[in-house]
Amino acid sequence: MPPLTDISTLLGLCVALGTGLLIGAERERRKGSGPARGAAGIRTFAASALLGALGVLLGGGLLLAVVALVVGALAVAAYLRTQSDDPGMTTEIALLLTCLLGGLAMRDASLAAGIGVALAALLAARNRIHHFVSSVLSERELHDALLFLAAALIALPLAPDRFMGPFDAINPHAITRLIVLVMGISALGYVAMRALGPRYGLPLAGFAAGFVSSTATIHAMGARAQQQPAQMTSAVAGAVLSTVATIIQMAVVVATVQPALLDALLWPLLFGGAAACAYSLPFIPGKASQQQEQPNADAGRAFDLKTALVFSAVVSAVLLLSAGLSAWLGARGTLLAAALTGLVDTHATAASVASLVVAHKLSVNAALWPILAGLTTNTLMKVLVAFSAGGVRYAARIVPGLALVIVAVWLGTLMG
Repeated sequence: MPPLTDISTLLGLCVALGTGLLIGAERERRKGSGPARGAAGIRTFAASALLGALGVLLGGGLLLAVVALVVGALAVAAYLRTQSDDPGMTTEIALLLTCLLGGLAMRDASLAAGIGVALAALLAARNRIHHFVSSVLSERELHDALLFLAAALIALPLAPDRFMGPFDAINPHAITRLIVLVMGISALGYVAMRALGPRYGLPLAGFAAGFVSSTATIHAMGARAQQQPAQMTSAVAGAVLSTVATIIQMAVVVATVQPALLDALLWPLLFGGAAACAYSLPFIPGKASQQQEQPNADAGRAFDLKTALVFSAVVSAVLLLSAGLSAWLGARGTLLAAALTGLVDTHATAASVASLVVAHKLSVNAALWPILAGLTTNTLMKVLVAFSAGGVRYAARIVPGLALVIVAVWLGTLMG
């Protein structure tokens, strides 16, 4: 047994006591009064936490297990006495967890404190959680959330993380990650729209999602515009603003790999970002149009799995085509490789070209053209995605903005 004067031992005991008092204070408020009051309050929870801490201090994990069994038995006995008045078992389970947290505090005080605060917050948010689940969260939203979690936590880890297929061009893990990404971006737009309304929710969600993938964001916004035509203008604003995020992220990537190259790209990126911002402003709905959209309160679905699968299939086809052309034509220079890579990921193009500059295999001026070629072909890919995901009406609003951005980028290059 460590000495009681040891600082870590004293810290563990203090954390155990504090955790028990915190959780117990929350339970004390719901304990009630009179003969029907709850069995466990602030003193019981504090004592339970200290009991767990002393169990670890005196006998290690084995004694803690015995102590936990005793506390669990007492909690069950208390539940049997009050189940007719309160059929819930929250207090009894929290009491057992508090005992275990007291034991954990002797091994990892910071982890025990964090879990204790989270448990107290969860218990205190009872009414808000019940209201959210019963009145705010719909059955369809719950189904979509479970589907997304299954894709992110089950399908994604199980997908093989290696290249396979023709030309070794397809990575199943990367494709599955792309499917999860599209679903997540669409869900982000849905949550933002529910929280802020279509006027600000979709544009902000589009800008934020653009840091992950502007192409996937344009696809997700197009799918939403197809499902909810009343949200067309907000979806267009979010899609165009995602290109601003792409430009910002490209600047960060280039500056990280080769800062000198960012000086050469400064004017093209500034012109492109300014053009995207200017084009998106008219599509952010005003107050009048926002009021007109209020009767259509249905926000649609958080995401459509079929559209995510179709998008990933298109990207896979582009990867196969790019790999096939590279194998057929051979190494014809950095420009062709950058253009092919840019169809899928313009940031990868910028990073690879900047790496060549660092290795003195390419000059700064010569590096401009592969990066701009990748950005141009990536814009062409976005045009195809806009047509396939949102139809002609959506694409007719997106394509002029994308064209304006790419023209501004090339104009900035010539002026720079």
